[in-house]
Order: sequence, then C-alpha cells, then structure tokens
Amino acid sequence: MAATAVADTGFLIALLRDRDVHRDWAAAVAGEFATPWHSCESVLTEAFHLLPRHAVPALAALLRRATVVVSFEFAPHQEAVLGLMQKYADVPMSLADACLVRMTEVLPDPVVLTTDTHFRVYRRNGRRVVQCRMPG
Repeated sequence: MAATAVADTGFLIALLRDRDVHRDWAAAVAGEFATPWHSCESVLTEAFHLLPRHAVPALAALLRRATVVVSFEFAPHQEAVLGLMQKYADVPMSLADACLVRMTEVLPDPVVLTTDTHFRVYRRNGRRVVQCRMPG
C-alpha cells in the first residue's frame, strides 16, 4: 500500500515560495508521493496567510486540481485534537499540528510532509512515532 501523504503548512510554503530555503527539498518530496495530498483547513489557513501574495494562486490551483484535499473534519475529532493540544501545551502544539497528528491516527499508512521539527516530539495513538519527511 502506498503511503498517504499528509501536507503541513511548511511543506506547502516551501513548495510554492520561490526563495524558500526548503524549496528543492519540497519539490523532490512532492514527486515521491502520489496525490492527493491530505490536509486540513487549519493548515490551509496558515499557508494562505503566510504565502507571499503572488504565490496564493498556486495554492488555490493545487486545491482546484485536487492535488491537495481537505480530508479532515474537526467536529468529530474535537476532543482528541484538544487533548493533543493539552498534552503538548509545553511545545506548544498549534491547532493545525494537532489536526495533522489526529489525521495520522485515522488515515492509512500516513506520512506527514513537514518542515516543523515539533513532529519529532509528537506521538500518535499515545506512543507511536509520527512518520514524517523533513528536510535534512
């Protein structure tokens, strides 16, 4: 079974921002994972906010082509997500990160594509490492 790619904000920004330090890494990793890449609305909110204005249409195009899909609904997972945020309050864990960790608990064979080293600390289903692809 092929891995299910879970796209984090840093990965999307690196892929779409011309001068991002991780752009080459993101482009290489993008070619390794079949689409659609799964994500959540919190990640997209962060990405649309952090991308330079000229790169916003590229993110919109990824969504329109279903290269990136929102495959997470917060409401049914609210308690689990809030529990993760409480557990990792000292990191601290953002809502987007908590949603992605929860996604790794419910999607088959998940791999988070991220530039965020906090994912080395997070655990899914209590003690299981969150499988990630990161630069370096």
